[in-house]
Amino acid sequence: MLPNFSLEHRDKNSNARAGKIITSHGEIETPVFMPVGTQATVKGLHQRDLANDVNSQIILGNTYHLYLRPGTEVIEKAGGLHKFMNWERNILTDSGGYQVYSLSNNRKITDDGVWFKSHIDGSKHFFSPEIAVEIQRKIGANIIMAFDECPPYPCDYSYTNKSMKLTHNWLNRCIKTFKNEDSIHGFDQIFFPIVQGGTYKDLRRISAEFITSKDCFGNAIGGLSVGEPHNEMYEMTDIVCNILPVEKPRYLMGVGTPINLLENISLGIDMFDCVMPTRNGRNGMLFTWNGVINIKNKKWEFDFSPIDESGSSWVDKYYSKSYLRHLFTVNESLGKHICSIHNLKFYADLMKIAREKIISGEFLNWKNSAVSKLNNRL
Repeated sequence: MLPNFSLEHRDKNSNARAGKIITSHGEIETPVFMPVGTQATVKGLHQRDLANDVNSQIILGNTYHLYLRPGTEVIEKAGGLHKFMNWERNILTDSGGYQVYSLSNNRKITDDGVWFKSHIDGSKHFFSPEIAVEIQRKIGANIIMAFDECPPYPCDYSYTNKSMKLTHNWLNRCIKTFKNEDSIHGFDQIFFPIVQGGTYKDLRRISAEFITSKDCFGNAIGGLSVGEPHNEMYEMTDIVCNILPVEKPRYLMGVGTPINLLENISLGIDMFDCVMPTRNGRNGMLFTWNGVINIKNKKWEFDFSPIDESGSSWVDKYYSKSYLRHLFTVNESLGKHICSIHNLKFYADLMKIAREKIISGEFLNWKNSAVSKLNNRL
């Protein structure tokens, strides 16, 4: 089956959309949140948890980390990442650009690509646009991302402009490599370019127009959620979404809080990923429809009520707040596991209900009501 995207509904009172991506590994109903499985695992969770409880339609893998460990050769010989980690649904791989960006003291950017030192053993490696695409071909992701440079925040105009032009040059090379190489694992793979430009309106417009001209399957927005105020993120997203083609899926990379997701859905975003639900969960933070719970607080010591009465994961009513707090007090890994499952299921439900509200025409009022509660500290 050839990959396809169909736009099914558009909200009359905002730019929110409901659509469907179809790949050889199944359907992805949008809007969608993708759990981050950096090293061929969503940290601390079984694939069965993701499929049966969270019901994730797609997860994200990290090219940089998988390239270093277990290595591209291992994954390729296993038959691709799906078979290696026993995950039958969709996988998106980022290109490694963001991880290389985060190694600011251990990398050198050139026109050809990036030299970097492994965070594991200090060994030296090189990623070019061509190599990044080739690695993702071998990993076997359903959705492959372009190799880009993510400028830091804050960043002056001159560097951001230079960085954007480098990303565009790299994109041309990525597309050439992608078109000239066949899929290795017997199914069609999809390619997304990435809009850059920092928090400069004119650069974001230039980049969005350049990316649009490439007519790829979908388009991504990078370089946000790197420290800028939320209002600037929304402003840049709005500018870009008004340029990117309506008929193609839009992916906002690395975002974010439940409120970030809802606000960006209203601006026209279809796809998200972020480590927040699992990372915060491992630190005892639970996202709920009534606000945020820090389960490590003493106030929950004698609270024997379920973790979340309105939650839909099996863990929410199976365990009590008191018991979950106890697990964190004694540093039992089960507590981190429970919170991660809860948070990912909450994010999945957030996307599911947002989709339902878009289809029913109630999205904007529902979104505004939800946002007013999600920031509460319980």
